Amino acid sequence: MILYLYHQVKIEKEVTALQENTNTEAVYLVLDEGAELLKREWDLIYLDALSHVGDMVHQGQISRDIDEKTSHKLEEIFKKLPEKQDTAPEEYRRALQLAVLKGMREATQPHHALTPDAVSLFIGYLVNKLQSYDKKSDTQVLADPAVGAGNLMTAVLNQLDRKAAFIGADPDETLLKLAYINANLQSHSVDLFHQDSVSAPFVKNLDMIVSDLPAGYYPKEDQVSNFATKADTGRSYVHHLLIEKAVTHVKPGGFLIFLVPNYIFQTDQSEQLHTFIKEEALIYSLMQLPSSMFKNKQAAKSILVLRKKKEGIIEPKQALLAELPSFTKESALADMMQKISGWFDDHLKQEK
Repeated sequence: MILYLYHQVKIEKEVTALQENTNTEAVYLVLDEGAELLKREWDLIYLDALSHVGDMVHQGQISRDIDEKTSHKLEEIFKKLPEKQDTAPEEYRRALQLAVLKGMREATQPHHALTPDAVSLFIGYLVNKLQSYDKKSDTQVLADPAVGAGNLMTAVLNQLDRKAAFIGADPDETLLKLAYINANLQSHSVDLFHQDSVSAPFVKNLDMIVSDLPAGYYPKEDQVSNFATKADTGRSYVHHLLIEKAVTHVKPGGFLIFLVPNYIFQTDQSEQLHTFIKEEALIYSLMQLPSSMFKNKQAAKSILVLRKKKEGIIEPKQALLAELPSFTKESALADMMQKISGWFDDHLKQEK
């Protein structure tokens, strides 16, 4: 699995320089050309046009809402698609990822972002690792309260060794449509909800929660009065609120894996968050992503692994704290993953 991950993280380079004549490139070019066509013909933003084209690719037919001239052009574009049975789920995911990245460059919303491919794959490895210690359930229910375009969701699903149901939610309708297309193209059955996960009801007793949390302030102050992690005065951090919401909705003993800002425990609101976590959960790990992944130091992120408290859990004496090496350095990455794997084995294999 470690060598597999290293080779997979090279996808980061593929995002900017795909080799010619691959299924990934072929699917991407069809999605992109089709989206550009609908963008012009229907006066849409690229991401909305992309969701329409992605849906038609999944359905295998042109929408009846499209005029004859545009329909004919789309038919010619779709002829360039590789056969579905010859195209792997990861090839569809990477192709859509490329198209979404292009669309996000022209989007003005600051929360439009995509989980880096190498990070998605690394988190998928962690999910698989943590699931391996649970011998009692064949199928687990995973969730992402800020699913976005679904890149992290499908990257995780593509790596799992056991069956899993996945539930996702996001307040951005455009991104949620893309998550739906993402799952359909890869033949994943998921349940997606258009909602603000802070204020809206969410599924309880989940096995695991995995999320690249949006960072920033939550705009609806009147919705957070009952949150322990809310700010004493002024606006509260949305990532703090989502962590609290997630912890209260995962099952006792369930794990939570978050992408969080490096400064998460160093702000004027960190005391509320730390107090809540200390009362309700255990910190298993905080792994800082390579600084080379981020142009802006303030945008740098870490992977936070929590576990909801449960009677009988043996609490780690010391959390696993690590600075991850560059994902392009094979030897250093393999060594770090051996240490991570060994640490979790030491702390979880002894549980019954």
